[in-house]
Amino acid sequence: MNRAVGTDAGHEHAEGQQHPLAIYLWIWALLFVFSTFSYLIDYFHLHGYLRWSLIIIFMLLKAGFIVAIFMHMAWERLALKFAILVPPLVLLVLIGLMAIEGDYTFLTRLTAFLR
Repeated sequence: MNRAVGTDAGHEHAEGQQHPLAIYLWIWALLFVFSTFSYLIDYFHLHGYLRWSLIIIFMLLKAGFIVAIFMHMAWERLALKFAILVPPLVLLVLIGLMAIEGDYTFLTRLTAFLR
């Protein structure tokens, strides 16, 4: 009986997980479409909140697809997803709280100096 070291009763171990190439091509095409929409925002000279909300929406969609598919986050365990995604979300909440506090401090100083 010749058994290779590291095999279980003749079963081969997969080196890595293989995903269909078609999903990568579809996501690549979708990223191209979202990038085209982002450029069209400037081409049509959109302004104000509409412009910035569309830019941020397309940016977040592209980042989400890149992280989910090309960085293989869609196939990871839930614990690893939480370990990677929760700390940046907590930082965003803290940055928002600091921005609110900064605005309050600025307005308080402004009213004190204008008296």
